[in-house]
Amino acid sequence: MKEQKIIAERIISLCKERHLSYYLLSYRSTVPITTILNIVNCITKNPGVFTLIKICDGLGVTIQEFFDTEAFRNIEKEAE
Repeated sequence: MKEQKIIAERIISLCKERHLSYYLLSYRSTVPITTILNIVNCITKNPGVFTLIKICDGLGVTIQEFFDTEAFRNIEKEAE
């Protein structure tokens, strides 16, 4: 699975877990709604680290917690 899809699915999953709309995530993270929608719809191919940090802040997770999933660990294995 491509990295952009994994990032999108992680944001979608965390929003569902926390009962957050993308609009509320946008407000909490100060990331424009269009940017969030472009990421979750895989239009943005490589979101910037600072954007992801802001999104993590809005979701209430650390960047480490965001990337600490089996899907991201599998990316590392595929690269080897």
